[in-house]
Amino acid sequence: MSLSYRHAFHAGNHADVLKHIVQIQLLQYMNQKDTPYMYIDTHAGAGVYALDGGYASKNAEYETGISRLWDRKDLPPAVAEYVALIKGMNPSGKMRYYPGSPYVADKIMREADRLRLFELHPSEVRILDENFRKIEAHEAEQGRRTTTRGKRIIVARGDGFMALKALLPPVSRRGLVLMDPPYEEKTDYKRVKDTLEEAIGRFPTGTYAVWYPFLQRMESRQMPDKLKRLPSNGWLDVTLSVSAPSPDGFGLRSSGMFIINPPWTLEPMLRELMPFLVSALGQDSGATFTLASGASTMPAPKVRKAN
Repeated sequence: MSLSYRHAFHAGNHADVLKHIVQIQLLQYMNQKDTPYMYIDTHAGAGVYALDGGYASKNAEYETGISRLWDRKDLPPAVAEYVALIKGMNPSGKMRYYPGSPYVADKIMREADRLRLFELHPSEVRILDENFRKIEAHEAEQGRRTTTRGKRIIVARGDGFMALKALLPPVSRRGLVLMDPPYEEKTDYKRVKDTLEEAIGRFPTGTYAVWYPFLQRMESRQMPDKLKRLPSNGWLDVTLSVSAPSPDGFGLRSSGMFIINPPWTLEPMLRELMPFLVSALGQDSGATFTLASGASTMPAPKVRKAN
């Protein structure tokens, strides 16, 4: 298995913009009910990324994403919430740090909710753990709610696909799973589908969000159709392309978020939002978006009663 992937190279790019806007909306919908829930991140990464140094500054991919939104005054509400969260971790006003999905989740979720964060890359998981130690210490200094690592938040080195099995269903029967593998290995596409199929069998009412690169590769093009056939109460698929494909097929120009059991509020919000993102992040006339939703071709399995 390859462990060369480092998300820091891509932090804050157009794909992160789409992923984190959707993630925030899903978490805020979960917050509307008092019952606590569990958030599971199967490929958590490092949690926080420095944009002005190291890997992120090498390709400066954030210039295709968050940088284009930073100073705009015409942001739709959902985009404004996303940008405000990132500005909150950059109090100097200069864009220096960008959050990974674990940090986004921690900021949106409540004290009673639980985060379970998995990362296989040894360096990334060490940095992830250190970042949450720093966040906890800073919150304690400020007299605010701490992240309470070890109870509210558990960071573990491991294969998130395999770890998911033991956590479902959550005790509260409420949960959101984010799958964001690197897709360096072609097998990642199949593992997403197989892991989801088993997860839905254990926890049919959970919400599952999958980020995927929309590439020329056959596995990438076929995955959304395979996910649509999984048993569920419904699905939503949104993609964002910032430019036409390059002649050589290289470079990430399009990505998608596929959500199983999405909240009813998500599709109308995205229908209003996506034209703005195309306009703000688009690089040429090939910039576009797609948005589709539907019911599964198979009925969702019945919820298993606890023993």
